[in-house]
Amino acid sequence: MLNQITALFMTMRAWDILDVLVVTLFLYNLYVLIKNTRATALLKGLLLLGLFTLLAGWLQLHAVSWIMEKLMTMILVALPVVFQPELRRALEQIGRGKFYVSSPIMTEQEWTNVIDNVVDAAVEMGKKKIGALLVFERTVGLDDYIDTGIRIEGLVSEELLGNIFIVNTPLHDGAVIIRENRIMAAGCLLPLTRDRSLSSELGTRHRAAIGISEQADCVVLVVSEETGTISYTYGGHIYRHMDAETLRNRLRGFLMQGHRRGVSDVIQKWSPLKK
Repeated sequence: MLNQITALFMTMRAWDILDVLVVTLFLYNLYVLIKNTRATALLKGLLLLGLFTLLAGWLQLHAVSWIMEKLMTMILVALPVVFQPELRRALEQIGRGKFYVSSPIMTEQEWTNVIDNVVDAAVEMGKKKIGALLVFERTVGLDDYIDTGIRIEGLVSEELLGNIFIVNTPLHDGAVIIRENRIMAAGCLLPLTRDRSLSSELGTRHRAAIGISEQADCVVLVVSEETGTISYTYGGHIYRHMDAETLRNRLRGFLMQGHRRGVSDVIQKWSPLKK
């Protein structure tokens, strides 16, 4: 085995190394492009189906193998349709010279500042009965919904959130989507839940908050325009009548515990592709 590996390295040329590096670079940046979209979850599902197909073949489960092979063929044909938004976005970024992107690393203090600003803004809007809808992105990216709104990409602050949701302004009725410490966009359109068992007291904002939390791994903050009540949704469930301290603790649990630093974060921070 050692001799074979040595012989393999001896036959490698400089162009072979360059070839491997280019492919590695391409795959890495392709992953960066899709990691902030729902395509990540779909790819994980495809990977699991592929592994299950291989396992069925290894165990000689002929009927199961036949079904899985046909299913995988159908899925591969449907991929361009399923990933159409991600493919379009990738081509646009390549055309604009923005193929190389990276994500910041959030510290505990930065998360605390974000949560404090959001909670303070929500409490203030609740006192004034100003309706608001704020979506915190977590592990599943929300670029598809960000594209429906007006790009802002500004740092989260109580003052900026207060200005966005001023009554009768263009962005008042849409949702704000927050990625880490940035308000990515405002005036975003969200899908409404189809749950017919919900109370009639819940208006469009609450139903949109539940709807997006059903489809993506996000936590959504809602301020009622009628009562000033602060609620949050997660996993298709709504939790109402939140006070400031309880809300802070819940957001810390959802956001800070899910964003621990790891080796991949450190590597990405010091990547030469980082702008």
